[in-house]
Amino acid sequence: METALFSPYTIKNVTIKNRIVMSPMCMYSSHDEDGKLQDFHYTHYTSRAVGQVGLIMVEATAVTPQGRISAGDLGIWSDDHIPGFKKLVQLLKQYGATTSIQIAHAGRKATIDGEIIAPSAIAFNDEMKLPKEMTLEDIKETIQAFKDGVRRAKEAGFEIIELHGAHGYLINEFLSPLSNKRTDQYGGSLENRYRFLSEIIEAVKEVWDGPLLVRVSANDYNPEGLGVDDYVEYAKMMKKQGVDLIDVSSGALVPARIEAYPGYQVNFAEKIRHGASIATGAVGLITSGLQAEEILRNERADLIFVARELLRDPYWPRTAANQLGVEIESPKQYDRGW
Repeated sequence: METALFSPYTIKNVTIKNRIVMSPMCMYSSHDEDGKLQDFHYTHYTSRAVGQVGLIMVEATAVTPQGRISAGDLGIWSDDHIPGFKKLVQLLKQYGATTSIQIAHAGRKATIDGEIIAPSAIAFNDEMKLPKEMTLEDIKETIQAFKDGVRRAKEAGFEIIELHGAHGYLINEFLSPLSNKRTDQYGGSLENRYRFLSEIIEAVKEVWDGPLLVRVSANDYNPEGLGVDDYVEYAKMMKKQGVDLIDVSSGALVPARIEAYPGYQVNFAEKIRHGASIATGAVGLITSGLQAEEILRNERADLIFVARELLRDPYWPRTAANQLGVEIESPKQYDRGW
């Protein structure tokens, strides 16, 4: 039987062998604090490629040391990071996976020592550090850092880039009125709050012409914040700028109570997909092949981002294939047991 989940998908000039994406998940395992990959990362990511995940997306990788969520974050702020990522890309490609990386800056949610920055001087909560409001020069330097990070990712051989605009990190902080109280050209209207992301996209396009994704938090879960209708408008703007797919998550901008259940964010991906006529990825407690197949067959999203289920089962694509009654290619070394 033919399935949507195991059909190929082409984004711009890159074809992914199936619709399964390893969602970016921070591992906080760069123990030497210089942002470099460790042995763990090579094992962690390559095992999912062996498990037949179509697209492997490396966790949020910081464009500056100041932009790390924690001292254990991966970094891409130096050319010294390129060789390690190049090695990882080569390993993943050996097993047929398409390679991607999420480029990020933590903004006010950074827990590192020293000064942290944000669009406005508002802390995430009472326990976290008060950030410095970014100057126009800070904004300019950070946009350049994103551009440089993407250039390094390209040199390492990654095929797809994702900008992290979700979960309360820096780009997300500019987008929402809950965290952006600026009165200059980067604050106020929806268009002004979008300006920071817009300028990052334009800068990145100067060094990158491959597939470009943006992850968003499509609901602030706060009556004074943003909801999915606002993100339909943002998605339209991103599409005009050449963004190819919106990876749709939600929450984490401000402390909020979120009722999570299987597929609880899929409707956001569906609304953005149809409202902005742009491809989307669905994520959030998607745990079975049958569930993933329903999402794709009903055109609710174009890719399935799997997170915790891939932590539990590195060979989840095989599990999903069994649930759907289809056979998928096995790594030749595993033929006897597959």
